[in-house]
Amino acid sequence: MTSFQSGIIAEASSDALFITLNIKRSDISKAKQALASVPSIVKETQEQFPDGQLHACVGLSSQVWSEFDQKQPKELAPFPHIKGQEIDVVPTDVDLVLHIRSSRHDASYELGNKIFSAFGSSVELVEEVSCFKYLDNRDLTGFVDGTENPEGENRKKVALVGEEDPDFKDGSYFNLMRFVHDLEKWEKQPIKTQEDTYGRTKYDNEEYASADKSVHAHTKRTSLKDDNGNSIEILRHSMPFASLTEKGLMFASYGKTPTAFNLMLESMVKGDEHGNTDHLMKYTSIKTSQAFFVPAVEWFTSLKD
Repeated sequence: MTSFQSGIIAEASSDALFITLNIKRSDISKAKQALASVPSIVKETQEQFPDGQLHACVGLSSQVWSEFDQKQPKELAPFPHIKGQEIDVVPTDVDLVLHIRSSRHDASYELGNKIFSAFGSSVELVEEVSCFKYLDNRDLTGFVDGTENPEGENRKKVALVGEEDPDFKDGSYFNLMRFVHDLEKWEKQPIKTQEDTYGRTKYDNEEYASADKSVHAHTKRTSLKDDNGNSIEILRHSMPFASLTEKGLMFASYGKTPTAFNLMLESMVKGDEHGNTDHLMKYTSIKTSQAFFVPAVEWFTSLKD
């Protein structure tokens, strides 16, 4: 068993389930028992579906963390309130998140149901969103999503807390946002407008040269450098969701620090020093914005004591 929760760095899945919960403060003891049982429930269900590529991450927000641990991850904080000229990103923080993914929808369901059942009456369900792989890992806008994700061992380097916070090593900061797309408006745009909005070709998934990108292109606004000229990275596990009446994206990212994600979101919403924002935001709306810390497996088992 790895120290980190397996869902953090595992490769992209074809099925995902995002469940957010609030914990009843009057029943913390029951919730603690449930959290302590998470590693064994995950292991048991993975063995039940050996071909299911089943992974899970369970994370807690800053608003409930102190109920379970006096020590706190150094950078755990509420989701930031980011207000731009056109968009106001309002935090909708909740206590708990279950991020479950696999290659089988029945496996995702089974694990989600087992963990939720373990909490019993100690939690209240806030939202449950089922996601799926669309074509060759595309967003419902038709563009490939997650192209710039780190690969191989670099996934750990980007996503996992290291010796900078030894009490919470191998944990990860998790940001989750639910976007609902205006696909009717988007599909009325010429292909060239869509491509300019992303800074990438639609069908071949070829990124524009930097000089050819609009200052408003999504890939321009999210391609940031640190003071040493190194790329600022996050590990994305975003996936689309859809019904006949609502279609969108669950944007999910992991990082060893929340700073990288926060800088990218500010670049999109507030823009650069000239106020150039991400024009992709003209075709979608933000419904939820939440921040969590996903601790190492040992943190859960320590709750038994």
